[in-house]
Amino acid sequence: MQHQLLTYRDSTVSYYRFGHGPKQVLCFHGYGEHAQSFAFLEGSMGNEYSFHAIDLPFHGQTVWKQGLDFTVNDLQQIISLLPDQLKAANSKPVLLGFSLGGRVALSLYQSQPESISKLVLLAPDGLLMNPWYWLSTQTMIGNRLFRFTMKHPGWFFGALKGLNKMGQVNASVFKFVNSYIGNPALRTLLYQRWTVLRKLKPDLSLIRSFIRKYKTPVHLLYGKHDRIILPERGGKFRKGIEEYCTINILPAGHQLLQEKYTGQIREALK
Repeated sequence: MQHQLLTYRDSTVSYYRFGHGPKQVLCFHGYGEHAQSFAFLEGSMGNEYSFHAIDLPFHGQTVWKQGLDFTVNDLQQIISLLPDQLKAANSKPVLLGFSLGGRVALSLYQSQPESISKLVLLAPDGLLMNPWYWLSTQTMIGNRLFRFTMKHPGWFFGALKGLNKMGQVNASVFKFVNSYIGNPALRTLLYQRWTVLRKLKPDLSLIRSFIRKYKTPVHLLYGKHDRIILPERGGKFRKGIEEYCTINILPAGHQLLQEKYTGQIREALK
């Protein structure tokens, strides 16, 4: 494993490389996780692949000083700073994204589809705009309310409990949200992380057209018991690109970035 701190404008971006194989993979982690989440892939695939993983803003060891703005152009510029192995590779890289990282991978693909060989997305965000996320990050009033709520969460706790009792919010989502809202430091990070990545909004129609044009293979992996990102979203996205897109449903929940699923991830990468 190699770890470097890259300087981008006023920020310090944390970057990891796992493996030393000829095939290049760009990895994007999930919410609240970090680039090291992909380290387990090195053990069984390090001879075949080189995995390049970046800590996203307000994650891992990245120190983001560009305010609450992060665009696909920022991502492209950061990738251009990566070691020469990636830039000098003859083959186009694969994009591997888990959860939030799926939205990042889709946004990057949309910006340069001719430069990507394959998309491998594990329980990806980005195939459906959550209405709460839209309200909190895409509207001025919603973002102000979001910021106020992260500082004064009492009213939100009450509303969330009520919706949970009425069955409007399932238990998994309730537990997930409650774990973040109950901690002041995590609330601050939630606001920063949601807001800073708000401009990464994949245009699914455009992406599907690029997949057809460039014949880009897409492999979607979902957990059968996932209650955060439902497998049905993949089926809707696949319409119109069936010959290029495969879906694999695993006997799992949301967390697919685990060593026990190495075989399925490796099969998707092929």
